[in-house]
Amino acid sequence: MIKKLFGALALVLSCGTAVVHAADAGYPLESAPKPVTDLGALQNGAKIFVNYCLSCHSASAVRYNKLLQIGLTEEQIKNSLLFTGEGVGDMMDIAMSPKDAKAWLGTTPPDLSVIARAKSTNAGPSGADYIYTYLRTFYRDTSKATGWDNLVFPSVGMPHVMWDVQGPRTLTTTTVHQVSSDPANPEAPKVWERVTVTYDQDGYATSQKETLQGEAHASFDAKFTSLNPEKDAAFDMDVADLTAFLAWMSEPVQQDRKLIGIWVMLFLFIFLFVAYRLNAAFWKDVR
Repeated sequence: MIKKLFGALALVLSCGTAVVHAADAGYPLESAPKPVTDLGALQNGAKIFVNYCLSCHSASAVRYNKLLQIGLTEEQIKNSLLFTGEGVGDMMDIAMSPKDAKAWLGTTPPDLSVIARAKSTNAGPSGADYIYTYLRTFYRDTSKATGWDNLVFPSVGMPHVMWDVQGPRTLTTTTVHQVSSDPANPEAPKVWERVTVTYDQDGYATSQKETLQGEAHASFDAKFTSLNPEKDAAFDMDVADLTAFLAWMSEPVQQDRKLIGIWVMLFLFIFLFVAYRLNAAFWKDVR
């Protein structure tokens, strides 16, 4: 029995490790800096969500009055978050139907009610890290239909809706990979090549290729350069708040769940001690 228990535990741990390693295969994720216990961040994140996200993305599993839990009053919700006649008890839904969304946007924008939990299944230990990095890695690219692309989600169909908050910036990517020394000859040896692509603030790209001498290893590096550092810093703070709100919205009771879990474990340890003593008292005369 003990061997089976340890075997099951090892399986769970190995599965968890596999998820983290799978996430490492893509663009590296940055840690979301704001916890879901920061009420100020959650309140600002709710405002950003309603103003920038809720026109296309619904949160149909959450009611507006759920925001009372993050310190907002009904009056604040009515005055700051309700703009089209909704009630405080209504779901955070959108007027656009899935059919219209697909016709107008090419695809139906996903519901964001549990997006942080959904992304945690394939983005390492935290879906909040995925969201935080994703929202901060948009860049202009004139070759895309929307005029935007994303490092975390290449060829994403969503434009950068908060570009005016972030301000202009450029992106330089450096890729090292192997290519054939003679594309016309399939048996030609491969050589290492470095490709540097720079996207200016308007999304126009310039590319430079360089053949490397000797051995190298495959790599990818990306560097953003902000043309308005003050706006960029303020944008990062807003994204951190929005990420915290999305993480909270995905599981509003997560703090209560963790606290209940601690009490349950404490009870089980106490019960284990009581059961051990009862077992010793029961078998004392038999032995």
